Amino acid sequence: MSRLNSFIRRMSAQRDCLNTAAELLEGKNGPVLEFGLGNGRTYDHLRSLFNASDIYVFDRHVKAHPDCIPDDHHMILGDILETLPVALSRIGGLAKFAHCDIGTGDKASSVALARKMGEYLNGLLQEGALIASDQPFDMDNWTACPLPDGVAEGRYHIYRKN
Repeated sequence: MSRLNSFIRRMSAQRDCLNTAAELLEGKNGPVLEFGLGNGRTYDHLRSLFNASDIYVFDRHVKAHPDCIPDDHHMILGDILETLPVALSRIGGLAKFAHCDIGTGDKASSVALARKMGEYLNGLLQEGALIASDQPFDMDNWTACPLPDGVAEGRYHIYRKN
């Protein structure tokens, strides 16, 4: 498969998983966490699915399109493993959804980051919260959810915190 086709499949899987999560969480209150602002495409899509004032974004630095950058209160800058442990005081409550687009291009590093992140992230999520991720998580109290039609197993992941 060409790199372009792989990118399109990944973006389609991401969009379909985000849309599914939003449908499953309809009527549920709480913040939304976005890990990895990048150029802001996914953040922009999340604003169409959830209340923008509920979305908190984590990244090392901002390099997104100007229309796709949250305000300073909702943009949490720094190393994820340093900002996650203190994030609860900033977001003000347990989150209903987390989107983790944390792949680095190096599979071993990405899986290791997900492993480390999971422990901190678990403390930021309310019971019943959903997690959509490009990386697998192995948390005892998270259950893998069925993926939307057309999303290949392993391409993306959705979990529910028990």
